Amino acid sequence: MRIQDELKEYLISQGASDVGFCSIDDGDFGECRYAVSVVVALSKAIVNEIGEEPTHTYFNHYRSVNAFIDSLLLKAGLFLQQRGYDYITVAASQSINKDGWNYKGRYSHKKIAALSGLGTVGKSSMFLHSKFGASARLGTVFTDCPFEVTNTVPVSPCESCNACVKACPSGAISGKMWTPYCEREDIFDAEKCSTYMKTHFKHIGRGAVCGICMKVCPYGEK
Repeated sequence: MRIQDELKEYLISQGASDVGFCSIDDGDFGECRYAVSVVVALSKAIVNEIGEEPTHTYFNHYRSVNAFIDSLLLKAGLFLQQRGYDYITVAASQSINKDGWNYKGRYSHKKIAALSGLGTVGKSSMFLHSKFGASARLGTVFTDCPFEVTNTVPVSPCESCNACVKACPSGAISGKMWTPYCEREDIFDAEKCSTYMKTHFKHIGRGAVCGICMKVCPYGEK
């Protein structure tokens, strides 16, 4: 069995909902040019409780799933290290704001998941898993383990749908189609989203979550 198949089987047994693999030619990861995308599906029942604002239950669930993903990333890294490979983890939710507050992490989890063939990206700038839709969280491990990969170029399914655009209370979603080569700023204003959450949802997790666009997204429901 290939090491990537062993790793996927192991992570699934530890609670991951899906796992994919790809390679990159950018980023500051040295020889760790191969990536593992780890997906954990959110509770649909908890997501469905979101109305005009997030719930306290969703905020707790969001934090719990992020922490769980981070533990899976560490397990994946140790799995690879025990077999002689290096690894670098990128946390599920961590901003790297060395050049000011830019709402960006070290590398895009969505890009890795999409290149791995696990789904695509919607107008909301959220990753849309092929099965779980927008109701999923992501994490990434970079490694020098030479996986056998064929990077994919996903297509967005959102052309005729504007559910998230209409539902977003901050107006942060432009309605433009996502493409593999666009910047997040082309379709989504992260600062506008964050400012609205901090202003209107401060009583729920200090304004750290919303989830309305995720709740209304129909992709993956079938």
